[in-house]
Amino acid sequence: MHFYLKHAVGNRERWKTDDTLSHASAVIIANEVAAIPGVTGLVVNPRIGSVTLTVADAAAKARTLAYFESLAVNPPILRPDRAVIAAEDLEAAKRCGEMALQPLRREDLPPGIVPRTIYEIERGFTTMPLLNVFSRLRDLLGKIFPGLFMIGRTAAKAAQVGQAMGKAALTRRTGEAPAPIEDDAELDFSSLARYIFLRPFLPMVVNIGNAVLDSIPYLIEGVKNAFRGKLNVSVLDASAIFVSLLRLDFGTVGLLTLLLGLGDMLERYTRKKSLASLADQLAIKVDQVWVRLPDGQLAQKQLKGLSKEDLVVVRSGSVIPVDGVVVSGDAAVNQATMTGEPLPVHRTVGGSVFAGTVVEDGEIDIRPTALGDASRLSQIVSFIQNSEAAKAGIQGKAERLADAIVPYNFLLAGLVFFFTRDLTRTASVLMVDYSCALRLATPLAILTAMRNGTEKGVLVKGGRYLEALSEVDTVVFDKTGTLTQSTPVLSDVIPVDGVTSEEELLRLASCLEEHFPHPVSRAIVRQAQERGVIHENEVHDTEVRYIVAHGICSSVAGRKCFLGSRHFVQDDEGIDISPAKDAIARLSSEGKSILYLAVGDQLAGVLGIEDPLRPEAKEAIAALRERGITKIMMLTGDDTRTAAHVAAKLGLDGFHAQVLPQDKAKHVLELKAQGRKVLMVGDGINDSPALSAAHVGATLRDGTDIAQEVADVVLTRNNLADLPTAIELGRATMGRIHENFAVSVSLNTCFLAGGLTGMLMPAIGALLHNATTIGVCLNAMRPTLGKSKSFTEAVSEIQANLHGTLSKIENSAPESEKPINLPFTQA
Repeated sequence: MHFYLKHAVGNRERWKTDDTLSHASAVIIANEVAAIPGVTGLVVNPRIGSVTLTVADAAAKARTLAYFESLAVNPPILRPDRAVIAAEDLEAAKRCGEMALQPLRREDLPPGIVPRTIYEIERGFTTMPLLNVFSRLRDLLGKIFPGLFMIGRTAAKAAQVGQAMGKAALTRRTGEAPAPIEDDAELDFSSLARYIFLRPFLPMVVNIGNAVLDSIPYLIEGVKNAFRGKLNVSVLDASAIFVSLLRLDFGTVGLLTLLLGLGDMLERYTRKKSLASLADQLAIKVDQVWVRLPDGQLAQKQLKGLSKEDLVVVRSGSVIPVDGVVVSGDAAVNQATMTGEPLPVHRTVGGSVFAGTVVEDGEIDIRPTALGDASRLSQIVSFIQNSEAAKAGIQGKAERLADAIVPYNFLLAGLVFFFTRDLTRTASVLMVDYSCALRLATPLAILTAMRNGTEKGVLVKGGRYLEALSEVDTVVFDKTGTLTQSTPVLSDVIPVDGVTSEEELLRLASCLEEHFPHPVSRAIVRQAQERGVIHENEVHDTEVRYIVAHGICSSVAGRKCFLGSRHFVQDDEGIDISPAKDAIARLSSEGKSILYLAVGDQLAGVLGIEDPLRPEAKEAIAALRERGITKIMMLTGDDTRTAAHVAAKLGLDGFHAQVLPQDKAKHVLELKAQGRKVLMVGDGINDSPALSAAHVGATLRDGTDIAQEVADVVLTRNNLADLPTAIELGRATMGRIHENFAVSVSLNTCFLAGGLTGMLMPAIGALLHNATTIGVCLNAMRPTLGKSKSFTEAVSEIQANLHGTLSKIENSAPESEKPINLPFTQA
């Protein structure tokens, strides 16, 4: 078990471990640390693997350091006999309980919005509907193709694991009833199985009864729409079924209802999953907060009972529960959820803070300015829900095309019956309609494209998003984590001539930073390790003064060293930074953050920190231009200088800097108001409103869980170069849909002509109509059918992929959530 020093301020230390800290181990550590001479305060928090303590003097610091280093070779888990001794050490336990340090609990941290979606297929499906397809097909074809049995079993097992984990993550955690994800979006081919395998062996009266019962919902829907004045596909479907019933052609009725049912099922599948649980999952899971009373004491209070007169106390590692203004204290606040900035910002008296952001170091007292639904986080949730509701009302292109032809189909059937009084010819006209081919082939084309996309690293969540991708002419990028890598790197080490060398400057910086978990600290230490610069812990003092959001002060080899911001080194310590003015100007022009390192009263050098561009970013933008994208923009919460540098380096058409989440969405809406078709690409919670506001939103596989839930497209290979592929996929799919439309209209028009002349009987018309439907369906599946793999090779590949997926799911799940010997259950 490895512990590291999270931070040390005065006589207060916080030790942290990334390993699992069980309750039993926490008890042992608490008792043993409490027994160390000189320890005056102690809190062990097993939930986050944290040990916070106060010590009386430097000797006690040395003893605690030695103790935590010893845990690496002698962890509590390897000494169960000592667990009993520690638990029975009543004196030590009593001392621990009597310590005055206020407990630092993270009960106000929200649980994970979605547990690591590696449990899901490429972090895109929550219910794994495609895996259920194989399970359903196993039921239909298992006896014919025994080799498919293992595929179905593997699929069912993986689907059960994924569904259990996904639903557990997407269920409300409050006292309300659970609101799981939609289950009706799964594919169900049981009706097809009954029609193909069971119908031939059933008595005629049973088949007639089934046909009549299956037709009732379509008849009711058609009548409802007719009375509402909506002459659409459902009315035409009901009319065709009704005429077939009048003619007692129950075989045709059964076939029509089967095709219509399959079409409806595929449309439900392509529909976006409901985001009903989004607000609850994004909301802060805080029941109680710490407030400071007028006498200075601390007390807990219900969040819902807070008023704007209360003083809310937020400490290191805790989530800020309300929007407010800092009235005392100072802290480093991670605002990535709001602004996307990768580095914490300093907040002190008078500064504004937002609900949902995290205090990484320090402690602040906050006066609330917005509570409950008035907070900025709640406004983001509301915006997402409203945008999603607006998207859900858009009809698919296939339905619009089918609806447009319905009136003419009715007009023609009416004219035929008026002039001929021939019910058979009328039935022939109604039988040969355009809706079945369009309603079935179009979702099938979309499903094929979605499957093809997953193979190319593009997960598209529905047909309307493929349509939107095909029309995109404007792409808007978030910067941090999307165009740039979210982990900062040390790019420049520039010593002052005559003072120190580059290696010595890096050695001193890494020596000062090595005990701090800040991203910039890790970047400096990592660079020193890569360059082979050796720094020994013993060369600097154990007393390291860390000033939140300013810098570090310590003695190294007897020399006083300062490392931090310009304000810290120049203003606070009075050190002249002019010897590095040329380097400072260059780093500033390149949009890099600058750290200043001084030894004694003299500047030793400067360090440049940057968020490097993704290696594929420039290539992806060039590919977008080649595909006719006329405007490429960037929105970021970063400062203008950094944003301008990134935009110039990538050749973007424009940018907006220091943008808050709501403003990102406003910029997207402004582009839409100009008539542009907007694709928004982002990876953070702060990008969620803009992702919802755009015609289509895209995120990366490593984006936040909320971004992946809200986004319509997920780049599963975490590569921006797949974004042009997504646009190509949408355009190719829409091309096939239009092609299917042309073929269907042409052939069915010929069949209608045959029905008008009496040359085509209803049964033949239904047969040709269904043959046309099958033809356009095969055309819709062309990308899959065009592959040269044999059936056996395809089955083997699918089986191997499913085995790999299941292994990935089981190996990545926490031990407590791993399925053990999950029994196979038929879907």
